[in-house]
Amino acid sequence: MKAWRVHRYGEPTDVLVLDEVDIPEPGPGEVRVRVQAIPLNLNDLERITGGNMMARPEFPYSPGMEVFGIVDACGAGTEHLDGARVAAITRQAHGGFAEYAICPAVAAFVIPDDIALPDAAALLFPFHLAWLGLVDRAGLHAGQSVLIHAAAGGSGSAAVQLAKATGATVFATAGGAEKVALCRALGADVAIDYTTEDFAEVVLDATGGRGVDVVFDNVGEAVMPGSFKCIAYDGHYLMMGFASNKVVADEQFVVPRHVTMGNFKLCGVLLNYQSDDMIGLIKRGMGWNVAPRALGDRANDEIVSLVRSGAVRAVIGSTPSFAELPAAMAAMGDRATTGRVIVSGE
Repeated sequence: MKAWRVHRYGEPTDVLVLDEVDIPEPGPGEVRVRVQAIPLNLNDLERITGGNMMARPEFPYSPGMEVFGIVDACGAGTEHLDGARVAAITRQAHGGFAEYAICPAVAAFVIPDDIALPDAAALLFPFHLAWLGLVDRAGLHAGQSVLIHAAAGGSGSAAVQLAKATGATVFATAGGAEKVALCRALGADVAIDYTTEDFAEVVLDATGGRGVDVVFDNVGEAVMPGSFKCIAYDGHYLMMGFASNKVVADEQFVVPRHVTMGNFKLCGVLLNYQSDDMIGLIKRGMGWNVAPRALGDRANDEIVSLVRSGAVRAVIGSTPSFAELPAAMAAMGDRATTGRVIVSGE
């Protein structure tokens, strides 16, 4: 099969090489996906440039944490997925920039045939992540308010729509007139251009100085001080990601007094579904809490239902070909993309 791989770290157009490699075989609990589409993610960029990551794969390897396609081979215990049309996270969050990819069955979700490509490939990571934050962690409901950062991006645009579907008032930040317009089109009640406006002051003015009930922060360091300022008493601060500076993800940088004086709930949110037996092992070995597959099934069912009803939609920025993948990855690294970039795998 063909696979885009890196043999050294560098810029996507410099180091991604199209190699011919053996088609991989799934192990127990895994499936092999014949890839039809590859959603690109910022986390993929780190696997290419050598940026911040918890584990570094050995060279050479294929980046790509997410794929969409048809299950064509099953490891022991995954036979129920044979032939299924799935969106899936890849084994150890890499290996997806290829014609076939190995994925843990616990992280593979069936997408019904009536949701067509490229939309079908754009629903897993951003919508599940947004759902875990807004619904599972914050319990967002009608009448509340939420501030969503980077709202024109993948998880941000999903969060805007999910929040509106609950009946919440949405404040959305984005950079530039075009992205601000997209936020309004997705239903944001107040869309803020962070390059020209102080989002905290806008939120405080609009809420009579109270602040919002929920902050959806997938940016991190760059927006945290302002976000702490404009969250309401007993609000939920959702720590979704660190796009502005991934280095701080592994540093001690939150000031405890800022949290205590803010009187809000600081919530970590991680998209990592595991089987019941693995949940206990991970907790004991690493101290982490990961989500059970049952929660992922609930999220997927609700997301599919909302898509079918027209309440939410995938935001597709571009659909480059497989040959154009390195350039598309470079554009994402330059923050020149809007919504999801879905690479055709066929």
